[in-house]
Amino acid sequence: MNSWTFNTPEIANSFDSHVREQLPWYDMVTDSVVYIIKNYLSENNSIVDIGASTGNMIEKLLPLVKERSCDMVAIEKSESMYKVLLEKFGSIPFLDIDNSDVLDIHMPKGQIYILFLTLMFIPVSMRQKLLQRIKESCVEGGVIIVVDKVCDHSGYFSTVLKRLTWNQKILQGAKPEDILIKEMSLAGVQIPINATILGDDAKLFFRMGEFAGWVIQV
Repeated sequence: MNSWTFNTPEIANSFDSHVREQLPWYDMVTDSVVYIIKNYLSENNSIVDIGASTGNMIEKLLPLVKERSCDMVAIEKSESMYKVLLEKFGSIPFLDIDNSDVLDIHMPKGQIYILFLTLMFIPVSMRQKLLQRIKESCVEGGVIIVVDKVCDHSGYFSTVLKRLTWNQKILQGAKPEDILIKEMSLAGVQIPINATILGDDAKLFFRMGEFAGWVIQV
């Protein structure tokens, strides 16, 4: 079985519907992140979206970014996703779309950093270093928002959470065989995060099954 990859036109073109089928809370948490950002973003500042995929966060944030005379940087490693981003948002002057691996580039300075379902695809050995680079680049009064998959429970309860996640996918219309194929293809590609790397200051704002969201104030 082939490993999961974002770097295909098929995945990029179907990503928006696929992620909502797999994660029924996706839109609710997106709206929550936008509202949190509204509380922190000041005028003439920057938002950096790391792992922007097809621009879910960008689309929701554009009115706020424009209203407050800010700019935005979207960093996306997948060339297929990058092409979708260009097609959707390439003409927006205050949006810089960067087709790069965030581990290889100079971290842009910003007030808001978004890691929405991104860290679990970053090599484990590089996660702490990436977060440290972001903190060093974040202006005072800014925040880092992380939404990710986490396995921080042991025993039978961890099995219950796994089943809860799968049951939610089935209720959204996903076929059991597709869930299994997807899960098997993620072996070695997607590794849930250890929440301790976020630090003691990370504030939990969302939890559903194996997924959670935090705000880290800088």
